[in-house]
Amino acid sequence: MTAENIAPLLRQGEGIGIEYKHARRGLPRDVFESVCAFLNRQGGHLILGADNAGAPLGVDEAEADHLQRDFAALSNNPTKLQPPFLLELEPVRVGEALLLYAYVPQSSQVHRVDGVVFDRGHEGDFRVLDHERIGQLYARKSNAYSEGRIFPRLGLSDFKPGLLDKVRALLRARRSDHPWLLLPDEELLRSAGLHQTDPLTGEQGYTLAAVLLLGSDQVLQTVLPAYRIDALVQRQDLDRYDDRVDIRGNLVEAYEQLMAFVAKHLPDPFYLEGDVRVSLRDKIFREVVANLLVHREYLNRRPARFVVYADRVEVDNANHAVSHGPLDPRGFAPFPKNPTLARFFAQLGRVEELGSGVRNVTRYLQAYRPGGRAEFVEEDVFRTIVPVPATGSLVLPAPTLTDALATVGALNMTAAVKQRLRRELELLSVAPLTAAAVAAELQAEPRTVRRDLQLLRDAGLLEAGTLYGSYQFRQ
Repeated sequence: MTAENIAPLLRQGEGIGIEYKHARRGLPRDVFESVCAFLNRQGGHLILGADNAGAPLGVDEAEADHLQRDFAALSNNPTKLQPPFLLELEPVRVGEALLLYAYVPQSSQVHRVDGVVFDRGHEGDFRVLDHERIGQLYARKSNAYSEGRIFPRLGLSDFKPGLLDKVRALLRARRSDHPWLLLPDEELLRSAGLHQTDPLTGEQGYTLAAVLLLGSDQVLQTVLPAYRIDALVQRQDLDRYDDRVDIRGNLVEAYEQLMAFVAKHLPDPFYLEGDVRVSLRDKIFREVVANLLVHREYLNRRPARFVVYADRVEVDNANHAVSHGPLDPRGFAPFPKNPTLARFFAQLGRVEELGSGVRNVTRYLQAYRPGGRAEFVEEDVFRTIVPVPATGSLVLPAPTLTDALATVGALNMTAAVKQRLRRELELLSVAPLTAAAVAAELQAEPRTVRRDLQLLRDAGLLEAGTLYGSYQFRQ
């Protein structure tokens, strides 16, 4: 979340999907009533440090870290929020004020705070004490979210061995103090919402979401015999395929398999965001792949398809449609199809907030495929179409030294860095040299020079030299 993105939320005013809270030095007493209400209704934006009119007052900066830790800990504490739903506040600076922001998604479960169910309307949060209305909440969620289906006979032995250790490694890489890291396996799965109790029948067990995320191949095929993701390349042979991967395993590893397929078959042009190189391909397709896995309707027997053509990628998957027709990235209202799956992927760092996928694809596509426009069409089958650079369009002719120096001059970097890059190009246009030799010639740090040479190579200006470990100007 950025100041630019939060500004419209502050102007819009409080409503069914937006809540402001004073929070100068501590969490407001009723903050989790709003969290609970958002979870039970349609989700919403929570902003701490703004008054009731949306004016940014800010939180005490000395207390900001403490507020973030307390909020995350309480959201994951079943004595406070039942069942727990791990959420994190994100700092956003608006002018001189530091705000704390969280997007609270709609949940597939009914939640309570201190034993009380809260719902939300246009006037704010309200208690739900009538048993009939609570029953209606459960009925609405059970009809909308198949991921919460309970399988009471499943146990930990039905999950793929070693996969929870891999999950912990991914969590630790993203955040070393993640609250799930110290939990035993069963408690981690409960905190993630993967073990539930049906309040109407009393039935307990692991859910369909747990099977999808962590189940062994055998259990997955028993529970969902038609589950399959078909990844194809159809550039030359449109009747059959040029390459194919048939994916039938858990979603944690399916994500990695699909991203490896993307890396194998799609180009990744050089691109700088500020002075940092980012992978346009990964920025776009991590969103496409995550949305394919997280928002699919898994009780539908239709296999998901990820197809690479010469000029586009088309993805389609079974969908629980809430609207029909093309989505407008500028103004569509996102709806969580599988909130538990989405939250688990968010903790692994594989998705951001709800709706971010469409926005990020649209944002980075203009650099990846200038003039291209992605299409997102919601029907009973959700279809995503992403234009890609045509095969071979990224093969560049060998540059002249004059052109290469001009390319460096256009980079968004300091004058000193540009001057060093120019000197490196001039040296390597004469003869192949190792990074250590270039560093010695320039009297620069070897680590700095190695980073420079990798950047120049990524830009298509250098290539591997004829001497082992050397670089040379691209021929």
